[in-house]
Amino acid sequence: MKTVTIRLTAPLQSYGNEANFDRRTSYDYPSKSAVIGLIAAALGYPRRDSRIQTLNQLAYAVRVDQPAEPLTDFQIVEWKHGRRKLTYRDYLQDAVFMVAVGSEDDALIDQIDWALHHPHFQLALGRRANVLAGAIMTEISLNSNPVQTLQTLSWHAARFYMKKTRRSTFVAELIADAELLPDRPNSMVKDMAVSFDQRHRQYGFRAIAVDRVPLENPYFKANNADTNHDMMNYL
Repeated sequence: MKTVTIRLTAPLQSYGNEANFDRRTSYDYPSKSAVIGLIAAALGYPRRDSRIQTLNQLAYAVRVDQPAEPLTDFQIVEWKHGRRKLTYRDYLQDAVFMVAVGSEDDALIDQIDWALHHPHFQLALGRRANVLAGAIMTEISLNSNPVQTLQTLSWHAARFYMKKTRRSTFVAELIADAELLPDRPNSMVKDMAVSFDQRHRQYGFRAIAVDRVPLENPYFKANNADTNHDMMNYL
């Protein structure tokens, strides 16, 4: 299997789960349907394109390298004949995620990697206003599925976050297609892309599993100073 990893970071991200008009909540990590939407936009697939559903066959995993600070925004919107309504939107601030998608079709992974750097439509992380923080970063791994790739990939959090962690290792959460973590308990989430049609969005259920990955902190410095030394020995 060939896998491409994608570093997703931005001032704001949002990955909607079950929501109503009043409150738009977000997963704590990029959902598979959101990443499929990102890839479809890069490839130039319109919202009603049937090829979008074939992207569900991609193997998927995501690692939380820098957990988000939650943010809730409120908006006053016009609703029903000029009446105003207060609504809420949840966002993820300053997060860094390492996403991995894999396929036995090597050419498809190469096509996805190229398209992400030459997108047909604008790329955004969950909502149109959530633009990426700079050029997107990708890396291709051969003979490795998404979980195996993320288990060996170095820590990709922001430098300031690594420095303030003050631990030799950071334990990152890893969420993947359940079949990629067969030894872990699984659960169902409504996160399979069926239709991105704005008038009739549809999502199906898929099984996921969760694991933890220890990552080495390159900025960790052990405090080995001897506080009981005798300065007179140096005279």
